[in-house]
Amino acid sequence: MARKEIDEKEMVVVQAAFDKLHELIKPRLMGDDEALLIKAYELALKGHWTQRRKSGEPYILHPIEVARICFQEIGLGPTAVISALLHDVVEDTKYELEDIEKHFTDKITLIVNGLTKLDGLYNVESPQAENFKKVISTLTQDVRVVLIKMADRIHNLRTIDVMPRHKQLKIAAETSYIYAPLAHRLGLYGIKTEFQDIIMKINEPEKYGEIAEKLASSEDERQSYISEFIDPLRKKLEDLGLKYRVHGRPKAIYSIYNKIKKKGVSFEEIYDLFAVRIILDVDLEKEKTSCWNVYSVITDFYNPIPERLKDWVTTPKGNGYESLHTTVIGPNGRYVEVQIRTERMDDIAERGFAAHWKYKEIESINNNKSNSSVYDRWLDSIRDMLDANHSDALEFVTDFKTNLFNEEIYVFTPNGDMRILPKGATALDFAFDIHSDVGYKATAIKVNNKLVPMGFKLSNGDQLHVTTQKNQKPNENWLKMVVTGKARAKIRSAMKEERRKAGEVGKESLMRKLKNLKVDFEENIDMLVKHFGFVSRPDLYFAVANETVKISELKAFAVEKGKLVLIPEDEGEPAPPTEETAPKRTKKQKEVKANIFINGEAADDYKYELALCCKPVQGDDIFAYTTSNSGMKIHRTVCKNATHLMANFGYRVMKAEWQGNTSTNFAVDLLITGVDSGVGVIQMITNEISNNLHMNIRSFSMEGKEGYFEGKISMFVSNKNQLNIAVRAIEKLPGVQSVIRIEK
Repeated sequence: MARKEIDEKEMVVVQAAFDKLHELIKPRLMGDDEALLIKAYELALKGHWTQRRKSGEPYILHPIEVARICFQEIGLGPTAVISALLHDVVEDTKYELEDIEKHFTDKITLIVNGLTKLDGLYNVESPQAENFKKVISTLTQDVRVVLIKMADRIHNLRTIDVMPRHKQLKIAAETSYIYAPLAHRLGLYGIKTEFQDIIMKINEPEKYGEIAEKLASSEDERQSYISEFIDPLRKKLEDLGLKYRVHGRPKAIYSIYNKIKKKGVSFEEIYDLFAVRIILDVDLEKEKTSCWNVYSVITDFYNPIPERLKDWVTTPKGNGYESLHTTVIGPNGRYVEVQIRTERMDDIAERGFAAHWKYKEIESINNNKSNSSVYDRWLDSIRDMLDANHSDALEFVTDFKTNLFNEEIYVFTPNGDMRILPKGATALDFAFDIHSDVGYKATAIKVNNKLVPMGFKLSNGDQLHVTTQKNQKPNENWLKMVVTGKARAKIRSAMKEERRKAGEVGKESLMRKLKNLKVDFEENIDMLVKHFGFVSRPDLYFAVANETVKISELKAFAVEKGKLVLIPEDEGEPAPPTEETAPKRTKKQKEVKANIFINGEAADDYKYELALCCKPVQGDDIFAYTTSNSGMKIHRTVCKNATHLMANFGYRVMKAEWQGNTSTNFAVDLLITGVDSGVGVIQMITNEISNNLHMNIRSFSMEGKEGYFEGKISMFVSNKNQLNIAVRAIEKLPGVQSVIRIEK
């Protein structure tokens, strides 16, 4: 972090930023809030006085902006704003947590502690996962820690342009891996959308710019169409006596790109580039009726598409989202998505958890339960995961991610109580969702009165009945039958307990044997752990218990001065090679190498290979990942494995870039789809590639059915430009609908 004291001109800017924040929050300040706010600002200013951001501006502007986002964009109150001002003080300045405790409330101290990264994480598999786990663990104590972390992350992303490219990629990967799904689960729609758009802007800048430009150029046309769509409805809506406002918003750039990729269509072919939102200002008790009345008016004028009706007014989503969605055929035969909601629903939809909590005292008209129960149920599942006592932070974060599902299903207990589960959840997931003990002891499960396997995938509306037996225990196969984090954590926890109990038996056997040999247990056990190739003592104990390691194998040791010593092998038998004596592996032949620099140095200084999962070609955006035993792998930044690697193992990721030209040819795979005209499709495509483009085909397979064909072609290219030329040329061929580069 650069250091330079704030000068007078900069101090004017800093003070103005704080004054703006102070003015915004003033109506919400009560009691000691104002004094604590000013004290937090002064302490943060003093702590960050000589610190600079990468842009060169005073660092203190960052916590002030994070505090503003917390209040203005997320809807948090004074305690969160004060904590946001202090969020980097303990981590980055001379102040310690005791200083916060001395000057501020217990609640503020708890939040600031949750926001402070853990120190000394050099001997763990993933420092990033350990810090994720710490932040996630605060969810059940005070969710404001996570919400402030969201504000911190969104401000860092908004100002990420000044960061080096390789650091941008790591931050984007972390955001994609945990923060964007978490924002979705907390109902922070606006922030989640911005996360995804900025991630795409970093990872795929060309495609992002292309879509952004097309959206901007079609803005006037969209606004004109929205007016044409809504004008016929106005009189009918006014006759209902409803206060309402209408606006149209384009789909997020990331969302549009996702549809282009999934459906294999062009930007111009996407029929719902924008949604028309009708927001009603009505009393709580009239919300549901009013939304359906507006739906009735719309469908009187425009034909609806029945399968696209989504009723989240009657049954809100698992993240509290409420809205009525329908797609209708509007003027000129265009599909239009219409979202109907109230001001309260819109507030919750945009600001999620914080807004939801604002309404928690309101009783739901439909089920007479507090609205806060939506999050209470989810937070309870997080508590269950934390109770499972994960020893591995990576395992914990992976389990937690499954609780951040996008799509969900609604299933029912025998009494008719509804449970919300992720799409793809199984009958066994349901058993654990009811209660851990029900999951542990489940022996038979009926879905809609029919006995099904435990791994049976559930559908919307299923009703389940679980039969239990007290002697039932989970086994390793159960992990393959569940998808939810709660179920996985509980099964692992039960298996670890069984493993621990078995390990105690193994430990006792070892202790008896070492006692008989008259050697001290503590002085010899760690040597045995290392000798048998285990990471920890419990692993060895368990291996002894299940006889993977037999007590008789200790015959290979002699006792010298109270210690076990391995008896040497016969002289004639060569000793196994050690790290020092093993022959050094020679580098691969130059012809398979490309001109790559890693961290600014020629890649020939490293042992590296191009990753097979994404098959980089010269010109692709790439990074280097240091594997545990296979040297370095060069991946594309858009590789399906990139997010996981950079988010959890960022310390192993290094900057990589192409240098100059290379004579190396790279294999790429393309998926070609189109209209099967019956004759000459294969000849037409191969002629274009081989004869016109003069490129070598490695393999080609094609399947045609009912007027549609899908072909997979593997070919050699010298760089990305040549690949792009080939893709464009194939796309122009008669009948070809899409050409997509595929990965393994």
